[in-house]
Amino acid sequence: MRFKKILLHLLGPTLSLVLSFIVGGIFILIIGKDPIEVYSRFFSETLGTSYGIGQILFKATPLMFTGLSAAIGFRSGLFNIGAEGQLYIGSFVTAWVGFTCTSLPPVVLLPLCILGGILGGAAWGAIPGLLKAKFGAHEVINTIMMNFIAAALISYLVNNIFAVPATVHTPTISDNAGLSRLEHFSDFFKGSPVNLSFFLALMACGFLYFFLWKTRQGYELRAVGLSPSAAKYGSINVAKRTIMAMTMAGGFAGLVGTNFVLGYKHYFELGFSEGVGFIGIAAALLGRNHPVGIIIASLFFGILEYGGLTINTIVPKELVNILQAIIIIFVIVTTKLSDRWIRELNRQTEPANA
Repeated sequence: MRFKKILLHLLGPTLSLVLSFIVGGIFILIIGKDPIEVYSRFFSETLGTSYGIGQILFKATPLMFTGLSAAIGFRSGLFNIGAEGQLYIGSFVTAWVGFTCTSLPPVVLLPLCILGGILGGAAWGAIPGLLKAKFGAHEVINTIMMNFIAAALISYLVNNIFAVPATVHTPTISDNAGLSRLEHFSDFFKGSPVNLSFFLALMACGFLYFFLWKTRQGYELRAVGLSPSAAKYGSINVAKRTIMAMTMAGGFAGLVGTNFVLGYKHYFELGFSEGVGFIGIAAALLGRNHPVGIIIASLFFGILEYGGLTINTIVPKELVNILQAIIIIFVIVTTKLSDRWIRELNRQTEPANA
């Protein structure tokens, strides 16, 4: 019974990926290219080289953070579309601490930068959570508006207060705040920008798993997500848990800056995220809102993103965007189907268990 449920849970994402590549192949044929040639180059340049693997890990890292941000919202019955704004605020705060507190030693400054990113994103996420809990304002509308406010606010700060002349980025952070690239530890990753924030992302996934399934607060969040009225009947403070969920969602998104600011460019740059907050929603959906699934889904989207760069001389780079959109559509459809099959399986086994 349990094995069948696991297979049904895996069926949706697996079927989505297979169908999306089939449809992608049809698009390639339509534009007059050979799908086998395109996909061969796609996978050989990504998974077939050490540099490609490093690029995949680098691009998957921020998706893990934003995937966790979306997942804790889904698990709590909330739709957090504000990860883009939350990561923007958190990443800017990360950079601000890094280029302001330059006299601090690494053992103090680096954790302070990471904490600043978490707190910045958490504060931005708490606002729509508070509005939802206290006034019933829908979090989708609130988080979308907060994205615009974050983009405008940070644009003003970078362009008018903290900008380096003739650029769209802040001053460089202190060397004491940097995260080392993995190429410093292994020649396998030589030349790729993947850095220690990748392991921080894995730790964040482990933390969310422990929190949701091993703590009382996590259980209460999941209970609110399944049925707010039942949770309230069970003496769970729904408003408090709603605020907590959105605050934690913002905190996870705020960690994105560890990858770009601390581990790669060493400054905050306008437009650096390239929609990673929204792709994180797809990673959460594909990963079934489970930390392990989010890791796998983020790696897959990392393959897609870097693979799109390797084949853009053969096919338009927009093909990757089409693939991502197709995957999301198929994930939604197949998830509903697999959930229906699981409910049917439960109904069939109920008489036997009675």
